[in-house]
Amino acid sequence: MPKLKTNRSAAKRFRKTGTGKIKRNRAYKSHILTSKTTKRKRKLRKSSLISSADQKRINALIPY
Repeated sequence: MPKLKTNRSAAKRFRKTGTGKIKRNRAYKSHILTSKTTKRKRKLRKSSLISSADQKRINALIPY
């Protein structure tokens, strides 16, 4: 069986954890930050796991 190609755009956005779950960065952190509260911006810094509904789809994009 041939090797699978990694989707490069997905590889820049998602990372696999040691247990195989997929981490992502939060959205809404790039611009128009003056209208967002400090608390909200601080929460956006932290990464989170993708939802279970998207797990299968993203796994196909980043097989390794």
